[in-house]
Amino acid sequence: MRLLPLACALALGLSSAASAAAPASPPAAKVPGSEAIASKTLANGLKIVVWPDHDIPNANYYTFYKVGSRNEHAGITGLAHFFEHMMFNGTTRRKPGEFDRTMEAAGGSNNASTSNDLTIYTDWFPSSALETIFDLEGDRMANLAFVPEVVESERGVVYSERRSSVDNDSMGTLMEQMQATAYVAHPYQIPTIGWPSDIEHWKSDDLKQFFKTYYAPNNAVLVVAGDVEPAQVFAMADKYLAALPRQPEPTPITTVEPEQLGERRLVVERADAQSPIVAYAFHSGIGAGSKDYPTLELLTTILAEGESSRLNQRLVEKEQAAVEAGAFAEAGFDPGLLWVYAMLPPGGDMAKAETLLDDELAKIARDGVTAAELDKARNLKLSEFWRGMATINGKARALGTAEVFEGDYRKAFDEPAAFETVTAAQVQALAAKILRTQNRTTGLLKPVAAPAANKAPAANNKEGAR
Repeated sequence: MRLLPLACALALGLSSAASAAAPASPPAAKVPGSEAIASKTLANGLKIVVWPDHDIPNANYYTFYKVGSRNEHAGITGLAHFFEHMMFNGTTRRKPGEFDRTMEAAGGSNNASTSNDLTIYTDWFPSSALETIFDLEGDRMANLAFVPEVVESERGVVYSERRSSVDNDSMGTLMEQMQATAYVAHPYQIPTIGWPSDIEHWKSDDLKQFFKTYYAPNNAVLVVAGDVEPAQVFAMADKYLAALPRQPEPTPITTVEPEQLGERRLVVERADAQSPIVAYAFHSGIGAGSKDYPTLELLTTILAEGESSRLNQRLVEKEQAAVEAGAFAEAGFDPGLLWVYAMLPPGGDMAKAETLLDDELAKIARDGVTAAELDKARNLKLSEFWRGMATINGKARALGTAEVFEGDYRKAFDEPAAFETVTAAQVQALAAKILRTQNRTTGLLKPVAAPAANKAPAANNKEGAR
Protein backbone atom coordinates (compact mmCIF):
# COMPACT_ATOMS: atom_id res chain seq x y z
CA MET A 1 0.00 0.00 0.00
CA ARG A 2 1.46 3.17 1.15
CA LEU A 3 4.38 4.00 3.42
CA LEU A 4 3.30 6.45 6.09
CA PRO A 5 5.74 8.35 8.32
CA LEU A 6 6.37 6.84 11.72
CA ALA A 7 6.69 8.76 14.97
CA CYS A 8 9.46 7.80 17.34
CA ALA A 9 8.22 4.80 19.38
CA LEU A 10 8.59 4.68 23.16
CA ALA A 11 8.74 1.48 25.16
CA LEU A 12 5.31 0.32 26.33
CA GLY A 13 6.61 -1.43 29.42
CA LEU A 14 8.19 0.26 32.43
CA SER A 15 11.72 -0.39 33.60
CA SER A 16 12.08 -3.11 36.24
CA ALA A 17 13.32 -0.38 38.54
CA ALA A 18 10.25 1.71 39.21
CA SER A 19 12.27 4.86 39.79
CA ALA A 20 14.37 4.55 36.62
CA ALA A 21 13.88 7.28 34.04
CA ALA A 22 12.48 6.35 30.63
CA PRO A 23 15.25 5.88 28.06
CA ALA A 24 15.90 8.79 25.77
CA SER A 25 14.56 8.48 22.25
CA PRO A 26 17.24 7.39 19.76
CA PRO A 27 18.42 10.10 17.37
CA ALA A 28 16.78 10.56 14.00
CA ALA A 29 18.39 8.95 10.98
CA LYS A 30 21.21 10.90 9.36
CA VAL A 31 20.25 10.95 5.68
CA PRO A 32 22.97 12.41 3.45
CA GLY A 33 21.94 15.79 2.08
CA SER A 34 19.05 16.29 4.50
CA GLU A 35 20.86 19.19 6.17
CA ALA A 36 20.14 21.25 3.01
CA ILE A 37 16.34 20.96 3.36
CA ALA A 38 14.60 24.31 3.69
CA SER A 39 10.98 25.29 4.25
CA LYS A 40 8.80 28.35 4.00
CA THR A 41 5.14 29.16 4.59
CA LEU A 42 3.54 31.75 2.33
CA ALA A 43 1.22 34.39 3.72
CA ASN A 44 -1.74 32.47 2.26
CA GLY A 45 -0.87 29.43 4.36
CA LEU A 46 0.82 27.23 1.74
CA LYS A 47 3.69 25.26 3.33
CA ILE A 48 6.64 24.61 0.99
CA VAL A 49 9.46 22.15 1.68
CA VAL A 50 12.53 21.86 -0.59
CA TRP A 51 15.18 19.12 -0.58
CA PRO A 52 18.05 19.90 -2.98
CA ASP A 53 19.60 16.79 -4.55
CA HIS A 54 21.88 17.39 -7.51
CA ASP A 55 22.73 13.77 -8.41
CA ILE A 56 20.68 13.96 -11.61
CA PRO A 57 19.19 16.99 -13.43
CA ASN A 58 15.61 16.06 -12.50
CA ALA A 59 13.09 17.13 -9.89
CA ASN A 60 9.81 16.05 -8.28
CA TYR A 61 6.97 18.42 -7.43
CA TYR A 62 4.41 17.02 -4.96
CA THR A 63 1.20 18.74 -3.89
CA PHE A 64 -0.55 17.16 -0.91
CA TYR A 65 -4.13 18.38 -0.49
CA LYS A 66 -5.60 17.46 2.88
CA VAL A 67 -8.83 16.12 1.46
CA GLY A 68 -10.15 12.62 0.86
CA SER A 69 -13.31 10.60 1.33
CA ARG A 70 -13.01 11.39 5.05
CA ASN A 71 -14.19 14.92 4.18
CA GLU A 72 -17.32 13.81 2.32
CA HIS A 73 -20.87 13.02 3.39
CA ALA A 74 -24.00 11.45 1.95
CA GLY A 75 -24.84 13.08 -1.36
CA ILE A 76 -21.30 14.12 -2.31
CA THR A 77 -19.34 10.89 -1.83
CA GLY A 78 -16.59 10.42 -4.42
CA LEU A 79 -15.92 14.14 -4.97
CA ALA A 80 -12.31 14.02 -3.75
CA HIS A 81 -11.58 11.30 -6.29
CA PHE A 82 -13.53 13.18 -8.97
CA PHE A 83 -11.23 16.18 -8.57
CA GLU A 84 -8.23 13.94 -9.02
CA HIS A 85 -9.55 13.65 -12.59
CA MET A 86 -10.87 17.19 -13.02
CA MET A 87 -7.54 18.80 -12.16
CA PHE A 88 -6.19 17.61 -15.51
CA ASN A 89 -9.13 18.91 -17.53
CA GLY A 90 -8.59 22.54 -18.29
CA THR A 91 -8.62 25.98 -16.70
CA THR A 92 -9.80 29.41 -17.76
CA ARG A 93 -6.36 29.74 -19.40
CA ARG A 94 -5.85 26.25 -20.81
CA LYS A 95 -8.04 23.80 -22.70
CA PRO A 96 -8.62 20.20 -21.58
CA GLY A 97 -5.51 18.15 -22.28
CA GLU A 98 -3.22 21.17 -22.47
CA PHE A 99 -1.82 20.55 -18.97
CA ASP A 100 -0.44 17.15 -20.01
CA ARG A 101 0.71 18.32 -23.45
CA THR A 102 2.63 21.26 -22.01
CA MET A 103 4.28 19.15 -19.33
CA GLU A 104 5.21 16.36 -21.72
CA ALA A 105 6.63 18.84 -24.21
CA ALA A 106 8.94 20.04 -21.42
CA GLY A 107 10.03 16.43 -20.72
CA GLY A 108 7.78 15.86 -17.71
CA SER A 109 5.12 13.40 -16.61
CA ASN A 110 2.60 13.26 -13.78
CA ASN A 111 0.26 11.16 -11.70
CA ALA A 112 -2.27 11.53 -8.89
CA SER A 113 -3.99 9.45 -6.21
CA THR A 114 -6.84 9.77 -3.74
CA SER A 115 -7.28 8.07 -0.37
CA ASN A 116 -9.43 8.36 2.73
CA ASP A 117 -7.30 11.30 3.89
CA LEU A 118 -5.39 12.89 1.01
CA THR A 119 -5.38 13.76 -2.67
CA ILE A 120 -1.81 13.81 -3.97
CA TYR A 121 -0.50 15.18 -7.27
CA THR A 122 3.06 14.59 -8.41
CA ASP A 123 5.11 15.81 -11.36
CA TRP A 124 8.44 14.39 -12.57
CA PHE A 125 10.45 16.66 -14.86
CA PRO A 126 13.89 17.95 -15.91
CA SER A 127 14.88 20.69 -13.48
CA SER A 128 15.10 23.07 -16.46
CA ALA A 129 11.27 22.89 -16.61
CA LEU A 130 10.76 24.13 -13.04
CA GLU A 131 9.06 27.38 -14.01
CA THR A 132 6.77 25.62 -16.48
CA ILE A 133 5.64 23.27 -13.72
CA PHE A 134 4.96 26.13 -11.32
CA ASP A 135 2.96 27.93 -13.99
CA LEU A 136 0.86 24.82 -14.67
CA GLU A 137 0.25 23.98 -11.02
CA GLY A 138 -0.54 27.55 -10.03
CA ASP A 139 -2.97 27.85 -12.91
CA ARG A 140 -5.01 24.79 -12.03
CA MET A 141 -5.09 25.65 -8.33
CA ALA A 142 -6.39 29.14 -9.13
CA ASN A 143 -8.38 28.77 -12.32
CA LEU A 144 -9.88 25.28 -12.66
CA ALA A 145 -12.70 25.39 -15.22
CA PHE A 146 -16.11 23.80 -14.59
CA VAL A 147 -17.27 23.28 -18.17
CA PRO A 148 -20.53 21.25 -18.05
CA GLU A 149 -19.52 18.97 -20.93
CA VAL A 150 -16.18 18.19 -19.28
CA VAL A 151 -17.83 17.57 -15.91
CA GLU A 152 -20.24 15.09 -17.50
CA SER A 153 -17.44 13.37 -19.39
CA GLU A 154 -15.40 12.89 -16.22
CA ARG A 155 -18.47 11.76 -14.31
CA GLY A 156 -18.71 8.93 -16.84
CA VAL A 157 -14.99 8.15 -16.50
CA VAL A 158 -15.29 7.94 -12.71
CA TYR A 159 -18.36 5.71 -12.96
CA SER A 160 -16.49 3.43 -15.38
CA GLU A 161 -13.57 3.26 -12.95
CA ARG A 162 -15.96 2.31 -10.18
CA ARG A 163 -17.31 -0.56 -12.29
CA SER A 164 -13.83 -1.92 -13.00
CA SER A 165 -12.29 -1.49 -9.54
CA VAL A 166 -15.31 -2.30 -7.35
CA ASP A 167 -18.44 -3.55 -9.09
CA ASN A 168 -16.58 -6.04 -11.31
CA ASP A 169 -13.81 -6.88 -8.85
CA SER A 170 -14.42 -9.41 -6.08
CA MET A 171 -11.89 -8.03 -3.62
CA GLY A 172 -12.95 -4.45 -4.33
CA THR A 173 -16.59 -5.30 -3.68
CA LEU A 174 -15.84 -7.19 -0.47
CA MET A 175 -13.59 -4.48 0.96
CA GLU A 176 -16.11 -1.75 0.20
CA GLN A 177 -18.85 -3.67 1.99
CA MET A 178 -16.58 -4.46 4.93
CA GLN A 179 -15.42 -0.87 5.32
CA ALA A 180 -19.01 0.35 5.33
CA THR A 181 -19.81 -2.25 8.01
CA ALA A 182 -16.71 -1.78 10.18
CA TYR A 183 -17.41 1.93 10.66
CA VAL A 184 -20.81 2.92 12.01
CA ALA A 185 -20.07 6.60 12.72
CA HIS A 186 -16.77 7.79 11.24
CA PRO A 187 -16.65 8.94 7.59
CA TYR A 188 -13.96 6.34 6.88
CA GLN A 189 -17.01 4.21 6.07
CA ILE A 190 -17.31 6.15 2.77
CA PRO A 191 -15.65 4.51 -0.27
CA THR A 192 -13.07 6.74 -1.95
CA ILE A 193 -14.56 5.98 -5.36
CA GLY A 194 -18.01 7.16 -4.15
CA TRP A 195 -21.43 5.53 -4.06
CA PRO A 196 -23.09 5.09 -7.51
CA SER A 197 -26.15 7.25 -6.82
CA ASP A 198 -23.95 10.11 -5.60
CA ILE A 199 -21.70 9.93 -8.65
CA GLU A 200 -24.81 10.26 -10.81
CA HIS A 201 -26.18 13.29 -8.96
CA TRP A 202 -23.30 15.63 -8.03
CA LYS A 203 -24.43 19.21 -8.62
CA SER A 204 -22.35 22.05 -10.05
CA ASP A 205 -22.63 23.99 -6.80
CA ASP A 206 -21.35 20.94 -4.87
CA LEU A 207 -18.28 20.78 -7.10
CA LYS A 208 -17.44 24.47 -6.87
CA GLN A 209 -17.86 24.64 -3.10
CA PHE A 210 -15.80 21.49 -2.56
CA PHE A 211 -12.99 22.85 -4.74
CA LYS A 212 -12.99 26.27 -3.06
CA THR A 213 -12.89 24.72 0.41
CA TYR A 214 -10.28 22.00 -0.02
CA TYR A 215 -8.10 23.11 -2.96
CA ALA A 216 -6.98 26.18 -1.03
CA PRO A 217 -3.32 27.02 -0.38
CA ASN A 218 -3.84 26.82 3.38
CA ASN A 219 -5.08 23.22 2.96
CA ALA A 220 -2.05 22.05 1.00
CA VAL A 221 1.62 21.16 1.37
CA LEU A 222 4.07 21.52 -1.52
CA VAL A 223 7.32 19.53 -1.64
CA VAL A 224 9.99 19.89 -4.31
CA ALA A 225 13.00 17.56 -4.32
CA GLY A 226 15.82 17.25 -6.83
CA ASP A 227 18.14 19.45 -8.82
CA VAL A 228 16.85 22.76 -7.47
CA GLU A 229 17.82 25.34 -4.88
CA PRO A 230 15.46 26.50 -2.12
CA ALA A 231 15.76 30.18 -3.10
CA GLN A 232 14.88 29.28 -6.69
CA VAL A 233 11.78 27.31 -5.61
CA PHE A 234 10.65 30.00 -3.17
CA ALA A 235 10.97 32.65 -5.90
CA MET A 236 8.77 30.55 -8.21
CA ALA A 237 6.25 30.08 -5.41
CA ASP A 238 6.13 33.81 -4.79
CA LYS A 239 5.54 34.40 -8.48
CA TYR A 240 2.92 31.74 -9.20
CA LEU A 241 1.31 30.74 -5.88
CA ALA A 242 1.54 33.60 -3.38
CA ALA A 243 -1.42 35.50 -4.86
CA LEU A 244 -3.81 32.58 -4.37
CA PRO A 245 -6.33 33.56 -1.69
CA ARG A 246 -6.46 31.82 1.65
CA GLN A 247 -9.86 30.22 2.35
CA PRO A 248 -11.68 29.59 5.62
CA GLU A 249 -10.37 26.48 7.32
CA PRO A 250 -12.36 23.34 6.41
CA THR A 251 -14.79 22.04 9.01
CA PRO A 252 -12.79 19.67 11.24
CA ILE A 253 -13.72 16.00 11.46
CA THR A 254 -14.54 15.43 15.12
CA THR A 255 -16.42 12.11 14.95
CA VAL A 256 -14.76 9.34 16.95
CA GLU A 257 -15.67 5.79 16.00
CA PRO A 258 -17.20 4.06 19.06
CA GLU A 259 -15.60 0.90 20.36
CA GLN A 260 -16.82 -2.22 18.59
CA LEU A 261 -18.49 -4.59 21.05
CA GLY A 262 -18.89 -7.73 18.99
CA GLU A 263 -18.02 -9.37 15.69
CA ARG A 264 -19.83 -8.18 12.58
CA ARG A 265 -20.15 -10.68 9.74
CA LEU A 266 -21.25 -10.27 6.17
CA VAL A 267 -21.44 -12.50 3.13
CA VAL A 268 -21.13 -11.17 -0.41
CA GLU A 269 -22.42 -13.52 -3.11
CA ARG A 270 -21.21 -13.03 -6.68
CA ALA A 271 -22.26 -15.02 -9.69
CA ASP A 272 -19.22 -13.84 -11.66
CA ALA A 273 -16.65 -14.68 -8.96
CA GLN A 274 -14.26 -17.54 -9.61
CA SER A 275 -12.72 -17.92 -6.15
CA PRO A 276 -13.78 -17.43 -2.52
CA ILE A 277 -12.19 -14.80 -0.25
CA VAL A 278 -12.05 -14.68 3.54
CA ALA A 279 -11.15 -11.29 5.06
CA TYR A 280 -11.02 -9.63 8.47
CA ALA A 281 -10.96 -5.91 9.27
CA PHE A 282 -9.86 -5.10 12.83
CA HIS A 283 -10.07 -1.64 14.38
CA SER A 284 -6.44 -0.83 15.18
CA GLY A 285 -7.12 2.30 17.23
CA ILE A 286 -3.95 3.74 15.68
CA GLY A 287 -3.50 6.74 13.41
CA ALA A 288 -0.47 7.95 11.48
CA GLY A 289 1.97 9.52 13.89
CA SER A 290 0.84 7.41 16.84
CA LYS A 291 3.67 6.07 18.99
CA ASP A 292 2.21 2.59 18.35
CA TYR A 293 2.27 2.81 14.57
CA PRO A 294 5.80 1.34 14.17
CA THR A 295 4.69 -1.64 16.27
CA LEU A 296 1.64 -2.09 14.06
CA GLU A 297 3.82 -2.01 10.94
CA LEU A 298 6.13 -4.67 12.36
CA LEU A 299 3.16 -6.83 13.36
CA THR A 300 1.72 -6.79 9.83
CA THR A 301 5.18 -7.44 8.38
CA ILE A 302 5.64 -10.55 10.55
CA LEU A 303 2.18 -11.76 9.62
CA ALA A 304 2.29 -11.24 5.90
CA GLU A 305 5.42 -9.85 4.21
CA GLY A 306 7.39 -12.35 2.17
CA GLU A 307 7.22 -16.08 1.59
CA SER A 308 8.46 -16.87 5.10
CA SER A 309 5.73 -14.80 6.77
CA ARG A 310 3.37 -16.58 9.13
CA LEU A 311 0.22 -16.38 7.03
CA ASN A 312 1.93 -17.43 3.81
CA GLN A 313 3.71 -20.34 5.44
CA ARG A 314 0.58 -21.67 7.14
CA LEU A 315 -2.21 -21.07 4.64
CA VAL A 316 -0.35 -21.19 1.32
CA GLU A 317 2.70 -23.40 1.78
CA LYS A 318 1.75 -25.89 4.50
CA GLU A 319 -2.03 -26.27 4.31
CA GLN A 320 -2.48 -25.15 0.67
CA ALA A 321 -5.80 -23.66 1.71
CA ALA A 322 -5.14 -20.33 -0.06
CA VAL A 323 -3.26 -19.08 -3.08
CA GLU A 324 -2.47 -15.81 -1.30
CA ALA A 325 -2.65 -14.62 2.30
CA GLY A 326 -1.84 -11.11 3.43
CA ALA A 327 -2.24 -8.29 5.91
CA PHE A 328 -1.83 -4.53 5.85
CA ALA A 329 -2.64 -1.62 8.12
CA GLU A 330 -4.30 1.67 7.25
CA ALA A 331 -3.54 4.77 9.29
CA GLY A 332 -4.38 8.35 8.48
CA PHE A 333 -5.56 11.38 10.39
CA ASP A 334 -7.78 9.07 12.42
CA PRO A 335 -7.43 5.42 13.53
CA GLY A 336 -7.71 2.95 10.69
CA LEU A 337 -8.19 -0.76 10.08
CA LEU A 338 -5.83 -3.72 10.16
CA TRP A 339 -6.81 -5.99 7.26
CA VAL A 340 -6.11 -9.73 7.10
CA TYR A 341 -7.22 -11.81 4.12
CA ALA A 342 -6.94 -15.13 2.34
CA MET A 343 -7.56 -15.58 -1.40
CA LEU A 344 -8.71 -19.16 -1.98
CA PRO A 345 -8.48 -21.35 -5.07
CA PRO A 346 -11.70 -22.09 -6.98
CA GLY A 347 -13.82 -24.32 -4.79
CA GLY A 348 -11.65 -23.57 -1.75
CA ASP A 349 -12.86 -24.41 1.74
CA MET A 350 -13.83 -21.08 3.36
CA ALA A 351 -14.46 -22.60 6.80
CA LYS A 352 -11.00 -24.18 6.82
CA ALA A 353 -9.33 -20.93 5.75
CA GLU A 354 -11.14 -19.03 8.49
CA THR A 355 -10.07 -21.61 11.09
CA LEU A 356 -6.45 -21.37 9.98
CA LEU A 357 -6.49 -17.57 10.08
CA ASP A 358 -8.03 -17.65 13.55
CA ASP A 359 -5.36 -20.06 14.76
CA GLU A 360 -2.43 -18.01 13.45
CA LEU A 361 -3.78 -14.74 14.83
CA ALA A 362 -4.46 -16.35 18.21
CA LYS A 363 -0.90 -17.75 18.31
CA ILE A 364 0.77 -14.40 17.81
CA ALA A 365 -1.42 -12.81 20.46
CA ARG A 366 -0.91 -15.69 22.89
CA ASP A 367 2.73 -16.66 22.31
CA GLY A 368 4.26 -13.54 20.80
CA VAL A 369 6.99 -13.39 18.15
CA THR A 370 10.54 -14.67 18.06
CA ALA A 371 13.63 -12.50 18.10
CA ALA A 372 14.45 -13.72 14.59
CA GLU A 373 11.03 -12.71 13.29
CA LEU A 374 11.32 -9.26 14.85
CA ASP A 375 14.82 -8.73 13.45
CA LYS A 376 13.69 -9.77 9.99
CA ALA A 377 10.69 -7.44 10.12
CA ARG A 378 12.87 -4.54 11.27
CA ASN A 379 15.33 -5.19 8.46
CA LEU A 380 12.54 -5.25 5.88
CA LYS A 381 11.11 -1.93 7.11
CA LEU A 382 14.55 -0.31 7.35
CA SER A 383 15.51 -1.40 3.85
CA GLU A 384 12.20 0.03 2.61
CA PHE A 385 13.01 3.33 4.32
CA TRP A 386 16.51 3.59 2.85
CA ARG A 387 15.37 2.58 -0.64
CA GLY A 388 12.89 5.45 -0.48
CA MET A 389 15.56 7.89 0.63
CA ALA A 390 17.72 6.87 -2.34
CA THR A 391 15.38 8.53 -4.87
CA ILE A 392 14.13 12.09 -5.22
CA ASN A 393 10.59 10.74 -5.54
CA GLY A 394 10.92 8.82 -2.27
CA LYS A 395 12.43 11.84 -0.53
CA ALA A 396 9.65 14.17 -1.64
CA ARG A 397 6.91 11.74 -0.69
CA ALA A 398 8.40 11.01 2.76
CA LEU A 399 8.77 14.70 3.62
CA GLY A 400 5.26 15.56 2.47
CA THR A 401 3.65 12.64 4.28
CA ALA A 402 5.39 13.56 7.54
CA GLU A 403 4.47 17.23 7.19
CA VAL A 404 0.83 16.46 6.47
CA PHE A 405 0.17 13.81 9.10
CA GLU A 406 2.56 14.92 11.85
CA GLY A 407 2.99 18.62 11.17
CA ASP A 408 6.77 18.40 10.75
CA TYR A 409 8.65 17.04 7.74
CA ARG A 410 11.59 16.17 10.01
CA LYS A 411 9.51 13.39 11.55
CA ALA A 412 10.26 11.41 8.38
CA PHE A 413 13.75 10.77 9.73
CA ASP A 414 12.48 9.24 12.98
CA GLU A 415 11.41 6.05 11.22
CA PRO A 416 14.56 3.90 11.67
CA ALA A 417 14.83 4.79 15.36
CA ALA A 418 11.14 4.02 15.83
CA PHE A 419 11.60 0.48 14.55
CA GLU A 420 14.71 -0.08 16.65
CA THR A 421 12.87 0.68 19.90
CA VAL A 422 10.02 -1.78 19.34
CA THR A 423 10.25 -4.92 21.48
CA ALA A 424 8.77 -8.37 21.04
CA ALA A 425 6.63 -7.75 24.13
CA GLN A 426 5.15 -4.65 22.49
CA VAL A 427 4.27 -6.58 19.33
CA GLN A 428 2.56 -9.30 21.34
CA ALA A 429 0.67 -6.79 23.49
CA LEU A 430 -0.59 -4.93 20.43
CA ALA A 431 -1.61 -8.19 18.74
CA ALA A 432 -3.58 -9.22 21.83
CA LYS A 433 -5.27 -5.81 21.93
CA ILE A 434 -6.26 -5.66 18.26
CA LEU A 435 -6.69 -9.24 17.01
CA ARG A 436 -9.86 -10.02 18.97
CA THR A 437 -12.98 -11.53 17.43
CA GLN A 438 -15.12 -8.86 19.12
CA ASN A 439 -13.04 -6.17 17.41
CA ARG A 440 -13.37 -7.38 13.85
CA THR A 441 -15.62 -7.34 10.83
CA THR A 442 -15.52 -10.65 8.97
CA GLY A 443 -16.23 -10.65 5.26
CA LEU A 444 -16.80 -13.72 3.09
CA LEU A 445 -16.88 -13.52 -0.69
CA LYS A 446 -18.83 -16.54 -1.92
CA PRO A 447 -19.09 -17.51 -5.59
CA VAL A 448 -22.61 -18.64 -6.48
CA ALA A 449 -24.25 -20.03 -9.58
CA ALA A 450 -25.74 -17.49 -11.95
CA PRO A 451 -29.54 -17.29 -11.87
CA ALA A 452 -31.09 -19.75 -14.32
CA ALA A 453 -32.87 -16.94 -16.16
CA ASN A 454 -29.50 -15.43 -17.08
CA LYS A 455 -28.13 -18.60 -18.60
CA ALA A 456 -28.31 -19.09 -22.35
CA PRO A 457 -29.52 -22.49 -23.65
CA ALA A 458 -26.66 -24.95 -23.90
CA ALA A 459 -27.05 -25.30 -27.69
CA ASN A 460 -26.53 -21.56 -28.15
CA ASN A 461 -23.63 -21.19 -25.74
CA LYS A 462 -20.74 -22.54 -27.78
CA GLU A 463 -18.42 -19.59 -27.10
CA GLY A 464 -18.84 -19.90 -23.35
CA ALA A 465 -18.12 -23.65 -23.47
CA ARG A 466 -14.67 -23.24 -24.98
